Amino acid sequence: QVQLVQSGGGLVQTGGSLRLSCAVSGRTFSGYTRGWFRQAPGKEREFVAQIGGDGSMWYQDFVGGRFIISGDNAKTTMYLQMNSLKPEDTALYYCAMSSSSTEVRYDYWGQGTQVTVSS
Repeated sequence: QVQLVQSGGGLVQTGGSLRLSCAVSGRTFSGYTRGWFRQAPGKEREFVAQIGGDGSMWYQDFVGGRFIISGDNAKTTMYLQMNSLKPEDTALYYCAMSSSSTEVRYDYWGQGTQVTVSS
């Protein structure tokens, strides 16, 4: 079965950086959309960034050029490099993969990792 295992969360000061990793087993990346989401207490889960099956990258507006999504096809691992972090970035971050190559359907999810940004 497909499994996503996350690492790289932690506590960082405002303006600092973190790199989140998501190791995928049970399937290759080829043709499938991969993405990052986050959820803060009392708020809905929200989209952060994604890589399309063709390699195209998309970001939510609040990212403002601070985050970079990437992937290593050989290692079947995806990353989210987060720079210039703000307290409002504090949330539980999840990686996810689409189960379809013809449409985006995020059916596979990581366990989540906490990112806390202190002021």
